[in-house]
Amino acid sequence: MRVLVTGASGFVGGHVCRRLLAEGWQVTGLSRTGGDLPAGVAAARGDVATGEGLASAMAGVDAVVHLVGIIREQGAATFQRVHVDGTRNVLAAAREAGVRRYVHMSALGAELGSSSGYHRSKAQAEELVRASDLTWTIMRPSLILGVGDGFFSGTLRQLVVLPPVVPVVGDGSFPFRPIWIGDVATAFARALTLPVAERRTFELLGPREYTLRELQAQVRDLLRPNKPLVSVPLPLMRLGVVAFRLLPNPPITRDEFLMLKKGNTGDPWPAVEALGLELEAIEKRLPEVLTA
Repeated sequence: MRVLVTGASGFVGGHVCRRLLAEGWQVTGLSRTGGDLPAGVAAARGDVATGEGLASAMAGVDAVVHLVGIIREQGAATFQRVHVDGTRNVLAAAREAGVRRYVHMSALGAELGSSSGYHRSKAQAEELVRASDLTWTIMRPSLILGVGDGFFSGTLRQLVVLPPVVPVVGDGSFPFRPIWIGDVATAFARALTLPVAERRTFELLGPREYTLRELQAQVRDLLRPNKPLVSVPLPLMRLGVVAFRLLPNPPITRDEFLMLKKGNTGDPWPAVEALGLELEAIEKRLPEVLTA
């Protein structure tokens, strides 16, 4: 069986590709450069935002796993163009090629009325998937922990390392339920073959809920144990986020700030039961992620 994985050169894509190879799939990875793929993955070059290369990449495949996504907009790479237009193009190419099985990566918190542009675009893409005639599964992962992830290795790490103190958004009580990347990859691989996953939306979350302050404290304890955590009132934090926009690589963007103060949690157990997941606690993996 052959599967096409879009976004195969990305953080989640690499792990999903390796898991699919271990399960016996023939994997083709789509990326804009056609390179930076795990060993054993056939390369295909294409751009989901424009549709370029999708038709040839779909030829002869039995299933598609669509993982392309961005957490920050940059230039022409907007949430609308990548998440919404990209999904529309992938669905159309799959339909034209006669591919029936489709697994889609969305995000926990995807809502059409969200204040976050990221979450709105993810919800719009979900609407396109549900309206299609493909046999689909939608995955909504929470914060994903792994080497090279955008949150623990990126946002939280920078908030701990860069300022003289560790700024906590408000009182830091916002709830999160992060999940280990290995569990995410397993979920995608199993969704392709289990009939119980067809035409269902799953929330992918870890086994334990944490507050934002607890997560920041764990990162601080590993990287800068002597730095104090200081609560920053939300109005002052908003001003800081505006100031960060002047930096070439800000530790947090406005959209990320909106998502942080909302929290990101849910019920992991429907996915655990349907997909047979054995969730791993993040405490076991956090040191290797932050020191990689």
